[in-house]
Amino acid sequence: MVRLKLRPSGPPAPPERGVKAATFHLLLDTAMALIRTEGHVPSVAEVALHAKVSRATAYRYFPSRSVLTTAVIDSSLGPVRIFSDDGLAGRERLHQLFKKTFPRFKEFEAPLRAAAQLSLEQWALERAGRLEEEPYRRGHRIGILEHALAPLSKDMPAAVRDRLHRALSLVYGIESYVVLKDIWGLSDREVERIALWMADALVDAALRESSAGARVLRLAKAPARGRKA
Repeated sequence: MVRLKLRPSGPPAPPERGVKAATFHLLLDTAMALIRTEGHVPSVAEVALHAKVSRATAYRYFPSRSVLTTAVIDSSLGPVRIFSDDGLAGRERLHQLFKKTFPRFKEFEAPLRAAAQLSLEQWALERAGRLEEEPYRRGHRIGILEHALAPLSKDMPAAVRDRLHRALSLVYGIESYVVLKDIWGLSDREVERIALWMADALVDAALRESSAGARVLRLAKAPARGRKA
């Protein structure tokens, strides 16, 4: 399957209990609230100020905005990232993934947009040689889609499978949500319907290409068998 050149950022492990766990979740909840009201990922110092926690304490849990963002997004999309539904066959597993994910896009739209904004901002700073923190790397959708596509991909040539995987990564994410809502002014429900329609269209195209390729291969082999006979 498709592999990324850069590993997606992983969330920090939250403390399991006690004061440390309470402080971690206080900072995380404060960051989430600030993102919803301010529209961007706050600095760790801002989160500390609003949570009434010392900066030194806040930085022990979240050393940078990138680490803070990974924790916020993991909290928002955690159930989707552990999506399994191994009993579903064919495209049903992909359908189920979309149906589980898009309601969470609606619920956590603000932090997802803020994470995309941070990623774009850091890309520009890194390109200019001015990035002073480790970048927030996106890409968890690759593994999620790989699992969802497993029942379908076994019947596809590797090139077709990888093309479908990459194409679906454009549909499955906050980006399609932003385009369809901001430019087209569509409702959340209509966004979900169109995203699923696009996913089905891509799967259909991949299956047609796989079927056509298999027919060509059979025809190419047929004369050879005839000559051998």
